Amino acid sequence: MATKPPAGDPVQDAPQVASPKRAAAGLPAIGHTLKIAHQQMGLARTARTLLKVNQKDGFDCPGCAWPEGDKRHTAEFCENGAKAVAEEATLRRVTPEFFAAHPLADLATRSGYWLGQQGRITQPMYLREGGDRYEAVSWERAFAVIAEELTALASPDEALFYTSGRTSNEAAFLFQLFAREFGTNNLPDCSNMCHESSGSALNETIGIGKGSVSLEDLHQAELIIVAGQNPGTNHPRMLSALEQAKSAGAKIISVNPLPEAGTERFKNPQNPLGMFKGTALTDLFLQIRIGGDQALFRLLNKLVIEAGGATDEAFIAEHTHGYEEFAAAAKEADWAETLTATGLTRPEIEQALAMILASKRTIVCWAMGLTQHKHAVATIREVVNLLLLRGDIGRPGAGVCPVRGHSNVQGDRTMGIFERPAPAFLDALDKEFGITSPRGHGFDVVRSIQALRDGEAKVLFAMGGNFVGATPDTEVTEAAIRRASLTVHVSTKLNRSHAVTGRRALILPTLGRTDKDVQESGKQFVTVEDSMGMVHSSRGNLAPASPHLLSEPAIVARMARAVLGTASTTPWEEFERDYATIRHRISRVIPGFEDFNARVARPGGFQLPHAPRDERRFPTKTGKANFTAAPVEYPRIPAGRLLLQTLRSHDQYNTTIYGLDDRYRGITGGRRVVMVNPEDAAELGLADGSYTDLVGEWKDGVERRAPGFRVVHYPTARGCAAAYYPETNVLVPLDSTADTSNTPASKSVVIRFEPA
Repeated sequence: MATKPPAGDPVQDAPQVASPKRAAAGLPAIGHTLKIAHQQMGLARTARTLLKVNQKDGFDCPGCAWPEGDKRHTAEFCENGAKAVAEEATLRRVTPEFFAAHPLADLATRSGYWLGQQGRITQPMYLREGGDRYEAVSWERAFAVIAEELTALASPDEALFYTSGRTSNEAAFLFQLFAREFGTNNLPDCSNMCHESSGSALNETIGIGKGSVSLEDLHQAELIIVAGQNPGTNHPRMLSALEQAKSAGAKIISVNPLPEAGTERFKNPQNPLGMFKGTALTDLFLQIRIGGDQALFRLLNKLVIEAGGATDEAFIAEHTHGYEEFAAAAKEADWAETLTATGLTRPEIEQALAMILASKRTIVCWAMGLTQHKHAVATIREVVNLLLLRGDIGRPGAGVCPVRGHSNVQGDRTMGIFERPAPAFLDALDKEFGITSPRGHGFDVVRSIQALRDGEAKVLFAMGGNFVGATPDTEVTEAAIRRASLTVHVSTKLNRSHAVTGRRALILPTLGRTDKDVQESGKQFVTVEDSMGMVHSSRGNLAPASPHLLSEPAIVARMARAVLGTASTTPWEEFERDYATIRHRISRVIPGFEDFNARVARPGGFQLPHAPRDERRFPTKTGKANFTAAPVEYPRIPAGRLLLQTLRSHDQYNTTIYGLDDRYRGITGGRRVVMVNPEDAAELGLADGSYTDLVGEWKDGVERRAPGFRVVHYPTARGCAAAYYPETNVLVPLDSTADTSNTPASKSVVIRFEPA
């Protein structure tokens, strides 16, 4: 049997600290997986559920977007994927009686961990204007409230429709269709906060904002550069791909401010030898200073050009544009400045260069460590420059690999969840449904918060996720949310966003990935797109947590009928009744989805087209892959300050907190810790185990404070610190964002320390 949820918030006053681990997975991962699964599901349900994760006839893991190969393991999941499944398939329940016992003021004092541990929400809940707690409400009344608020707006652009990366293709397509038929492109999504910088850089340089490699390419690569990414915690199944590449002779360079167990050694729990001995993964660890990646890649590009015979001249001549301007800028790269920006040594950079020159097939993987800086887009363009120099896009075993962090975040964007849609997409949508979509750009996440703050937006409808917990500048964001007339959250479980509301609020409980979805036409499935462009089906196998739940497509369809009424000729009832009809319409609107229903019925699904990968065709404005030559930037830190990066613990997925430990980093029993290099700590007078307030500094002069953090002496890069989000989101200024992408600069926060 599953255990009961915690009655009170656990005390986190004295986290314990031990030495960081030197390897990931292995027996501890198996043990922790079984422990969490037993607590949430019980043994029988654990077996019935986990054996369906990522199987061709099962459901897609609600965690990360890492792809599966054609041949699947019986246990095709990682430790953190199992935690995500366990939390969704939990036997714990949040009933109307729970809300009666816990007024909003009480919920607002609770940690995200405590809220998430309470279980699945069982009925629609409504917070009346002036009310002090949520009350049960019928679905009909819930949709009527939404219709009242939306139809009363002075403009459709006063509504915000946010999407989390967990949303299926079918639900996402309906959601954006409803928003545009309603009259707005205000479709912010979680990608705005993570890989928007990747999409911005890749669209400009190669013509498509997605990675260009497959799982097979990783297995064939001669060199894999993992930059600004911690796969051991954030994408653990990636370690199996790195292990297979190593067994085929690949070399791996890790570029990161912190040493991470997952890239050091992988103890594969899928085989006995690997479980105990493990495979060393990283051949060269470049412990770079936060924000120094653009300078590193610019110098490497200069050195490649100067090496003589190291560039793919035929590829550059036939397939690229802008080489001469880029080469002139690259030649200006300076050793002294690069060493200052990166904190690396000349021999380390020369060793990296030698490995690059020795490789005929190179892949660069990255995540938030590259995307959440002011100069993030320029940094990723510089990565692309390196691959273009070597002809490493559009051939097997080579290319760009932005590793997406949420199960269908890439698919949601493909389905049209974007505040700046392409005219061709809107033209196709309008033709198919006989509507007139707005052409003006909408609000991304940061602009949405600003609009709420400034009174430009009045309704926030969130399809999944934890908007309040995921966004920057916590105090500003929460004050902005409270100015809304209505906040609506489609959710499976509680999180901070349910405790920070507009004048009225709704919680709409929905089916999860693990749940059976039966509609009028019979049992349904949904589809998702993984990080490498594979589209496949997902079918839950558990009875829903409550008979009062609706699926995400059903929620959108019923909301559309309530709001748009008989003026809409879109067949919303038909879409709710049979999801195949949604996929048929997708096939008529979105290129690459032709004959969608038949192709996705094949086990394993199908791969979307990718012109640079498939044809070495680059659909950019120039018709070629573009070299770029942005000025090199890196953070300059005042004396007595450090540069903070926000990151996840190992007991965490995005803003979902599974536990209070970070096993690989040796931290247990608490999350309010700040990791500081011992030499920096000595200079700043920060004793290990002491407590401090973190105070953010930015050009607006506003004091942003995160109080009561335990100092942990940790082998970070000099001048750098690290602490967990969402606890440190309060330090990230709302207006501190990446150029072009407007992604919050959560990896570049200047802080000082004051006594707690």
